[in-house]
Amino acid sequence: MARILVIDDEPAMVEVISTLCRELGHQVFPFNSPERAIEALPGCMPQAVIADIQMESVSGFDILKACRDLNPMPAVIMVTGHASVQTAVEAMKLGAYDYVTKPFKIDELQLSIQRALDFQCAVRENVYLKKELKERYKFENIIGSSPKMQQVYSLIAKVADTDSTILIQGESGTGKELVARALHFNSRRQHHPFVAVNCSALPENLLESELFGHKKGAFTGAVQDKMGLFEEAHNGTIFLDEINSMAQTLQTKLLRVLQERVIRRVGDTKNIPISVRVLAASNESLHEKILTGGFREDLYYRLAVIPIEIPPLRERLEDIPLLAQHFVQKIAVQNTTPVAKIQPEALEALACYPWPGNVRELENAIERACALCDESLIKVNDLPTQVVHRIPTPAGETPAQLPVGESLDSFVKELERRFIEETIRFNEGSRDRAAKMLNISMATLYRKLA
Repeated sequence: MARILVIDDEPAMVEVISTLCRELGHQVFPFNSPERAIEALPGCMPQAVIADIQMESVSGFDILKACRDLNPMPAVIMVTGHASVQTAVEAMKLGAYDYVTKPFKIDELQLSIQRALDFQCAVRENVYLKKELKERYKFENIIGSSPKMQQVYSLIAKVADTDSTILIQGESGTGKELVARALHFNSRRQHHPFVAVNCSALPENLLESELFGHKKGAFTGAVQDKMGLFEEAHNGTIFLDEINSMAQTLQTKLLRVLQERVIRRVGDTKNIPISVRVLAASNESLHEKILTGGFREDLYYRLAVIPIEIPPLRERLEDIPLLAQHFVQKIAVQNTTPVAKIQPEALEALACYPWPGNVRELENAIERACALCDESLIKVNDLPTQVVHRIPTPAGETPAQLPVGESLDSFVKELERRFIEETIRFNEGSRDRAAKMLNISMATLYRKLA
């Protein structure tokens, strides 16, 4: 049921429209006096307003202006005579949703009302989602109280509302995309698109087409013109994740985009101007890639106008209790379950582990523990094996989980095997991502697995 306000200085017309709306199940506020209707608008807060465009004392344009002052603005349907259709079109240019002409058909007005309410519902949902996104990506939601993270917060707050190109560097799982989204949703571009693209997920030829678009016939399979992600992000932000994996030829084209603020679709001869803020991220040192010839130095300086370094979790272990509690609460909300408590010994185990997968691995470990724990209490045994094995043992005591009596070589091999297998499971079976997380080559990974 929706609230609909009906305004017409002809009582018979108000009665007809009001009866139709009530039959559709809506709550109706009928008015013959447009002045009284304008006074009642803030109190009624209707989702839709149906108003005659030509009335003696107040015009439909005055009604429309009063509706525009409401937040959120209702969908306005203008009722007009044949002679004033052009006037109704002008009203639509000023924000009216639709118009119907007298004498109107019942089903025509009914359809217009339903479309207006659907539109209003979509607008309100869009507003809600934008508020939710902004709330989700507030700076406070990047968890951490360590001095290193405080420096990161301070820098993000200073540069969020600029158009400067920013390079976010940090190991996999440190939260680089979370920082990028926080930068976007706290900037003047927040109401425009945020487009994220993983540069390592596509081969070079497809990535160029994805970024810049292509013209019909530019290559086999290009059956129509395609808009690129830079165009989709116009007036917003594009986030180039894992830019360290971008091929040299594409680096050259990206450099041109950053310098000239224009893009050219594959197979086209025309330049397309764009207004896009560029955020990039790398999970490895670009300085080292420059030294080995894998990354253009001039592109690096174009990207790193403002560099932000996200510290790995092992360098801010004091943040682990705060992060762990945050993930426990998050999982409880998602699963509509009681908030679990973490046993002090379990917190100690979490703090002793180096977290090669960083915050992402910690969240995964907490989710696993929440699923396995009894009576909403996370104990040491609920944590992943590799975390448990890092618990320090007091001097003179022999940890029960260590196979004392075996050779050191066999123990190290077994521990390494289990660690690699757990890392592969953490990456959902992807050996490529596991190798990157372990900082070893794929050849080394397969050799160790064999």
